[in-house]
Amino acid sequence: MAIRSRWRPTTRAAAVAAVAVLSFTTACAGAGGGGGGDAGAVTIATVANPQMEDIEKLTREFEKDHPDTKVRFVTLPENELRDRVTQDIATKGGQYDIVTIGTYETPIWAKNGWLANLDDRASKGDYDVGDLLTPVREALSYQDNLYAVPFYGESSFLMYRKDLFDKAGLTMPEKPTWEQVAGFAKKLHDPKHKLSGICLRGLPGWGEVLAPLNTVILTHGGQWYDENWNAKLTSPETKQAVQFYVDLVRDYGEPGAPNAGFSECLTATGQGNAAMWYDATVAASLLEDPKTSKVAGKMGYVPAPVAKTENSGWLWAWSLAIPETSKKQDAAWEFVSWATSKKYHKLVGEKLGWSRVPPGARQSTYDLPEYQKAAGAFAGPTLESIENVNVKQPGMHPQPWVGVQYVAIPEFQDLGTKVSQEISAAIAGRQTVDEALTKAQRYAEATAKEGDYQK
Repeated sequence: MAIRSRWRPTTRAAAVAAVAVLSFTTACAGAGGGGGGDAGAVTIATVANPQMEDIEKLTREFEKDHPDTKVRFVTLPENELRDRVTQDIATKGGQYDIVTIGTYETPIWAKNGWLANLDDRASKGDYDVGDLLTPVREALSYQDNLYAVPFYGESSFLMYRKDLFDKAGLTMPEKPTWEQVAGFAKKLHDPKHKLSGICLRGLPGWGEVLAPLNTVILTHGGQWYDENWNAKLTSPETKQAVQFYVDLVRDYGEPGAPNAGFSECLTATGQGNAAMWYDATVAASLLEDPKTSKVAGKMGYVPAPVAKTENSGWLWAWSLAIPETSKKQDAAWEFVSWATSKKYHKLVGEKLGWSRVPPGARQSTYDLPEYQKAAGAFAGPTLESIENVNVKQPGMHPQPWVGVQYVAIPEFQDLGTKVSQEISAAIAGRQTVDEALTKAQRYAEATAKEGDYQK
């Protein structure tokens, strides 16, 4: 989550805390470190993916301009890091000055009083908060105040091999339907030559299989809950959508689909073993890198497939926030504002290559001629996908929360993980879709009752 590998909480306390921090390789950090250490150091816990790893390579540029501030990156296994950050924030330990979180956690953490309000800081100087893409900025706000700023944002779209479509005499519509996609997958599926018709996540995890599946559910008219928090996971529309997804990945998807997440589909597609891939828009820059991808220059990008809705696709932003417990909030903001600034985007382009510029965060990025040239294949489709997301009502029905690929309540980490395990088991053939959704419905009903959401 990609890039989006999400967490699997080991305790209910961890689930309710809704922590979203992953690990990051660095020479500076040990098992802890923290905001309470050296007076001139700030400690950041961040996610392990190519975009975020670029920060480490370029942080020396920040430290040149801020010689009194050193930046430490925490290095811990995913679950251990998440548990430590949860415990630290819950007990007001103050070890971390900056944390990497997403659109799901930000309003929950802000409501709990765990995050520093960034509105005043972001509105001063040359940060230009108005340049942040509106859907992303709104998703990172609580009660109209900004509590995190985006490092990069993403929606989802369909990626496909133009050369394979041409060879097969197929034409990808500008806005495909899921039925059309299934038809293409059937025609292009060629397991004898190690080619899957499509790659779709099947790995358990609310941020793995449920991320794409939720968009399929929503565009088919399904839902998790209605406005009164009645669970709807066994509704005809939801069943139809889940059955469609399971059948598609079982019939024409990648080998080992129940264990395939973003990373596995990225590898399969980049190595030429998938004709299509529906996933995060951020994947495009990786597929277009000729140093690591065999399909660079061969890919096409179109909006997320639909069924009954005009648009589909999710919205996510890996973002930087400052815990309220940090005693170095001014120094932390100096780094956060630098790492999410126009200046940083230009620095990435000049030092690492323009296709590496963090996407989906700032409008000005898409106005840069250098970026337009380097990312021409996917820049427009990425921006269009993000701007077309309706986070307040992404499906056919009103919902009592804001969000697409998740239910924005603290308990969803636990609920989503349980439901994803049932869906993955159905993909593996260990149970039917009906059996999986019957269990999922019970989990959803229990969550609504235990959380006292049904007033």
